[in-house]
Amino acid sequence: MRRRFIPAVAGHILVGMTTAVNRLDIRGDRAQYRQKHMKTLLLLLIWTGIAPVAFAQTSDQREVTLTGTLQGGRIAIGGETTGWTLEYRDASGPHSVEVELPRDLMTRATSGAQVRLTGTFTTRQYVERGAVRIFRVARLEEARAEASAAPAAGPGRLPQLKVEQLNAQQKALADEILKVSSVGLGGPYNALLRSPELGKRMFALLDYLRFNTSVPRRLNEFAILIQARLWTSQVEWLAHYPLALKEGVAESTLADLKAGRRPASMKADEAAVYDLCMDVSTTHTVSDATYRRAAQFLNEQQLVDLLTLSGTYTTLAMTMNAFAQGVPEGVTPPLQPLPGK
Repeated sequence: MRRRFIPAVAGHILVGMTTAVNRLDIRGDRAQYRQKHMKTLLLLLIWTGIAPVAFAQTSDQREVTLTGTLQGGRIAIGGETTGWTLEYRDASGPHSVEVELPRDLMTRATSGAQVRLTGTFTTRQYVERGAVRIFRVARLEEARAEASAAPAAGPGRLPQLKVEQLNAQQKALADEILKVSSVGLGGPYNALLRSPELGKRMFALLDYLRFNTSVPRRLNEFAILIQARLWTSQVEWLAHYPLALKEGVAESTLADLKAGRRPASMKADEAAVYDLCMDVSTTHTVSDATYRRAAQFLNEQQLVDLLTLSGTYTTLAMTMNAFAQGVPEGVTPPLQPLPGK
């Protein structure tokens, strides 16, 4: 409420002062305030500190790391730009964000360089441009190509099947797949179509586990991404990251998971699901304490459905990794290998 009030009051003050300076007082004629004198006065007030609200900023203090191409030399009228942008891609697609570099990093910044930037997002309010999202950089590193433990992109070991190549049994399955798949006949389906009876039964199981399960959708999508991260399953992360966000999993939670950390901002039920899935996946057992915590949020049917979901997506990840099934052509793999993997 306060943030909305201050700009409104400042605006009335500026208009009143400009009217006095310009000796214009035509009621209802706001076009007069667009005169050059108004703009000059406004800029003077901003620089003298009378109207700091014009550059009000709101900031998200969560530190994140972005990897992409740094672009420099961007210029806007009135200097309303930092001069730098980062072009990057994540699971939701390509993005461009204006970047603010501290003085000590300016000498290391090169336009066109592949970089890894760590910092926080903030929103800056400009006079001409309005609200602009800015990435305020704390650290800058050169981005080096890293070998992936899982396939990144490319044809893989199994040539990609096309609809016109399929027999009648495969075609019937492909028709059902294409109704729900975000990767077409790629991902796990490229392998499953080669065993169409198995593929048919697996598809039916996935239909239950994704759309008819007893587990809440938010926890379901989170559990899928846990397996995607453990297996560095690029396709699983690519397909289910936006779904998890849509269902209400916090972006900060998924950022920690993506980096291989136990998420710090999980809700209580998400933490119970995380511990259960991690226990059974990494130790092949579940401690009594972990089971009791999970049972506080999930009934017996939900626990069965959740563990079956985890095992099924492990199977899919294992299959795709074994056949080096990558992401669709032209898409950047979203995951880096986990440390030590």
